[in-house]
Amino acid sequence: MADSGQAKAQEEPVKYYALKEVEEHNNEKSLWVVIHNKVYDVTMFLASHPGGEAVMLEQAGKIASEPFDDVGHSSDAKALKEEHYIGELATADRVANDKEKTPNYNETPEAKQSWCQLL
Repeated sequence: MADSGQAKAQEEPVKYYALKEVEEHNNEKSLWVVIHNKVYDVTMFLASHPGGEAVMLEQAGKIASEPFDDVGHSSDAKALKEEHYIGELATADRVANDKEKTPNYNETPEAKQSWCQLL
């Protein structure tokens, strides 16, 4: 019976990267980002990113959790991101409480107004 790629990936030990190493991958030839303390090599995705290359290059070699969350990526985009996962940010460089944000639709003035209209 052949092993699936996913099963094989689960068997491999997690690799940890220092932020300094991530920062070296900051151009179109090698582009890494950190999102929620996970490291992604998105070099191969750069040309096909729906938001364009410039958006990705702005975050190259950086912690990009907030910009990633602020865009409001779809669940498909979040799943696609995992295909580029290469490891975790080293413990010493991790951002405390850097969890994926759940959007609060009541924070916008339009949302608050619509709720008030229902009352």
